[in-house]
Amino acid sequence: MHYSQSVTTGCTRKEFEYPIPVADAAEMLGSLCLPSIIEKKRYIYPYAGHRWEIDEFMGNNDGLVIAEIELKSESEQFDLPPFIETEVTGDPRYYNSNLAKHPYKTWKGKE
Repeated sequence: MHYSQSVTTGCTRKEFEYPIPVADAAEMLGSLCLPSIIEKKRYIYPYAGHRWEIDEFMGNNDGLVIAEIELKSESEQFDLPPFIETEVTGDPRYYNSNLAKHPYKTWKGKE
């Protein structure tokens, strides 16, 4: 199992990934994770020289689809795929941690 930790600053996230022992993973899941489950299916979509990760949410977040791109720097230029409707970078409602506590289906006036 691998552990991935993201640290967010603006629209930049640092990620640290490394192998961890299964026993440590079980303890982390039992003591650090929220009881809610985020259900989603991830698709990889290559577009204009970049790799987009598209998450289609299910369960309590059914109807929400988020596309994400990893860039070398915040100033890197890129083309948006034609299906992108709204920029949500920096909107905390879309963070997985918040979707677990405040699922999309409970939002009023969904975007």
